[in-house]
Amino acid sequence: MTRYPFALLLLAAVFALSGCETPEDEASTDKKAATAAQLPVPTTSDDNLWKAYLGQEISKHTGVVTDRVISYYLPADNATVEADGRSKYDRLSEGVTAAVSRTVLPGNLLAFGSPDSARMADLITSAFSGAKPDALKGSHVLFIGKAEDSARIKALVEGSGAKYIFVEVK
Repeated sequence: MTRYPFALLLLAAVFALSGCETPEDEASTDKKAATAAQLPVPTTSDDNLWKAYLGQEISKHTGVVTDRVISYYLPADNATVEADGRSKYDRLSEGVTAAVSRTVLPGNLLAFGSPDSARMADLITSAFSGAKPDALKGSHVLFIGKAEDSARIKALVEGSGAKYIFVEVK
């Protein structure tokens, strides 16, 4: 009769453990949920949609960050003149150029994105054209845009000492 309670206990343990998910199952479930929640590339120039999409893409690359992420967003309507008489493009270009010329600390991720990929590439080209060879050593630069725009900025970014990451917007 002593085997009967042991058998019941063993049977109860088997049923209890069969309902548990393993860490691999949980990771698979999390991955499936994340894939299902992926935001598509916006088909309009709506700034809110673009910011959400770019934020999603930036978050995929934060594993390289040991300090902080610095995001630069150029709205589709970047020619609008601000109160100070400068366009949004001019103001952002000035800020990026100043950051690159001051150098960027290792561990940072500079992320660039815009509905206007070509215009953002122009801005990056301008800002990085005078960068010192070690201005961004140990940092990363993420560009979210079109392949043809990536091709013209990659060498400049890498010339500053940064590691270049590209995400193509199709």
